[in-house]
This record gives sequence, C-alpha cells and structure tokens, in this order.
Amino acid sequence: MLKKPETLFVLGYMLLPLLALLSAIVGLTMILGGNKIAGAVVLVVVTQVFAFGAFFALRARKAAVVEETKRG
Repeated sequence: MLKKPETLFVLGYMLLPLLALLSAIVGLTMILGGNKIAGAVVLVVVTQVFAFGAFFALRARKAAVVEETKRG
C-alpha cells in the first residue's frame, strides 16, 4: 500500500505537510501560552518529523513512478 504512487502523493503533498503546519501552530500556541519547553519540543521535533516524512514520501513516489514507467 505504501509503494503505490497515489498513496505516496497523498502523503507527500497533502497529509504530512498539513500535519506539519498544524503541529507548528500547536507548538507556537504552546510557547505563547507559557509552556515553552513542551512547545519548543513540538515545534522542533514533531514538525520536523512530519516535514521530513513528506520529503521522503515524495522521494519514494518519484522512485515508484520511475519503476512503474520502466515496467510498462
């Protein structure tokens, strides 16, 4: 399922960037609300996990598309 280009497209272009944006908003809200350490952890760690996940999903999609075009 995670090797299909369509699934990787949804993950890389839609779902993971949206989750990165939402976690950045949550992290900034936590920092502004006074919970600085937890907000910084959410902002740095969680947001970057979603952002790099989107990057790797797009790379995997590109490889899957190239493999699919080679086969037929």
